[in-house]
Amino acid sequence: MTASVAWPALRRNLVAILRGIKPEEIEVTVDVLIEAGFEAIEVPLNSPDPFVSIEKARKRAPANVLIGAGTVLEVAQVDRLNDVGGNLLVTPNVEPDVIRRAVSHGMVAMPGVFTPTEALLAAKCGAAALKFFPASVLGPSGIAAIKAILPPHLPLGAVGGVSDANFADYWNVGVRAFGLGSSLYKPGDDASIIAERALKSVRAYDALLA
Repeated sequence: MTASVAWPALRRNLVAILRGIKPEEIEVTVDVLIEAGFEAIEVPLNSPDPFVSIEKARKRAPANVLIGAGTVLEVAQVDRLNDVGGNLLVTPNVEPDVIRRAVSHGMVAMPGVFTPTEALLAAKCGAAALKFFPASVLGPSGIAAIKAILPPHLPLGAVGGVSDANFADYWNVGVRAFGLGSSLYKPGDDASIIAERALKSVRAYDALLA
């Protein structure tokens, strides 16, 4: 089993997924997300000039905030992410070489899984956390069934069809991290709208901790 970089002790395990964001929008968006209480921000690589945005975000955010890339499919992309200072890697799938390269760079790796086979392979390759995707298809009951055979220390996340409206459903089966895409950010959204959604998500998460 490959050694892993552990998922950090964040106050809230909320990952902002900024799919489609442009470099000129990233700084103000990062500002409002951090102000709301987010400590993990992901720019999917199918966004415009993603590495430019990631580099800007990394320079903008405090050191304790995870900044990285999503939809990472190739080892070369992991190296490029490292070059611009990213320390969070999120994938939609399980590609062992990608996960291992991320770990070798000291990155927090959160690969996407859907089946027990994928989940166990990701854990073996050094995943810091697992991203069940698309969570809306598996549902809480599907994730709960797979969780039974996973290493108990491994944090579980839900992404895809997840929002503040259904955090509790997943929380009740042991999910502790949530990736928020279109429920939080859509390309072209005004910063005030993003801030409002971010605060709503933070309040919903905090309610689970109460």
